[in-house]
Amino acid sequence: MEIRENIPLAPYTTLQIGGPARWFVDAASEEELAQAVTFARSKGAPVFVLGGGSNLLVSDKGFPGVVIHICNRGIREKMDGAATIFTVAAGEEWDSFVQQMVDRDFSGVECLAGIPGTVGGTPVQNVGAYGQEVASTIVSVRALDRTNLQMIDFSNAQCQFGYRRSLFNSTARERYIVTSVSYRLRLHGTPSLAYKELAEAFPDPSSIPSLAQVSEKVRSIRRSKGMLLMDGDLDSRSAGSFFKNPVVSESQLADISARVTKEAHLAGRPAADSIPHFAAEPGTVKLLAGWLIEHAGFPRGFTLGKAAISSRHTLALVNRGEATAAEMLALRDQIRKRVLAQFGIMLEQEPVYVA
Repeated sequence: MEIRENIPLAPYTTLQIGGPARWFVDAASEEELAQAVTFARSKGAPVFVLGGGSNLLVSDKGFPGVVIHICNRGIREKMDGAATIFTVAAGEEWDSFVQQMVDRDFSGVECLAGIPGTVGGTPVQNVGAYGQEVASTIVSVRALDRTNLQMIDFSNAQCQFGYRRSLFNSTARERYIVTSVSYRLRLHGTPSLAYKELAEAFPDPSSIPSLAQVSEKVRSIRRSKGMLLMDGDLDSRSAGSFFKNPVVSESQLADISARVTKEAHLAGRPAADSIPHFAAEPGTVKLLAGWLIEHAGFPRGFTLGKAAISSRHTLALVNRGEATAAEMLALRDQIRKRVLAQFGIMLEQEPVYVA
């Protein structure tokens, strides 16, 4: 296992921002992972686990400890009744795995096409998009316990999945390092059309689209929003959605609606017909963070220094060219402050901040 020093982290992230790691290790096996954690302990240094770098904002100063880059590979499969369980190494590229499953006509992840990053990050964030979440297909997660260097296999229930949450980024944050994930997928299964924009793309109820058609439509939608990584496309130089869609009580929604109507009346403009929202847990609704941002006065393409809001998707903050982490945080803070003042909601940042 090679331990390198002062390695720039920006090239390892989709935002292309960040200073160097004091130490950097490529861990290609569970044994090397344990060795890397042991090395960090010997130095009294903090550890950060790096996958595909798609959900990160790295400080301009970099990281003063050991960055462990998960590089293990491999996919195993076994039958499980009418389904198949695929056990995938954490270092595998997520979108490549999705494409393999779609090509083989296994359903369960077709709406998660085009998402950058590695497999190991999917249970941590409970990655989801266009009506699907990985929580619905994950059977188990294997991880290293950093406290005792033992391997543990977690069942789906033990992962404590929620909206963009799991055991691994909440109650046990930074304790476990995912080494593989097992997904239960169904051969020749029906594609998910729970997301309105997808359903509208296939309006004929008598003709069920293929998994490949749904997956390609998802990629097309992501491409139109700058959410598909493409060389030369500055709108794709992002960490994906920078803010989570807030979940509020039904009474909070009523209060926000009343506030919006009052402010529109005082300004002499028509009030919005309604605030877009979707049902969440009983008694709560999910609001669209992008709608809140736009109605707080931040249009697509808004810039601050070399940081900007994507010209195609309000939720994405992008690097227009040599932006700094400080500029990204300043733009984030401006947006959060105004949304809080106007709607009484503090937007929660989705990318992990590494410093």
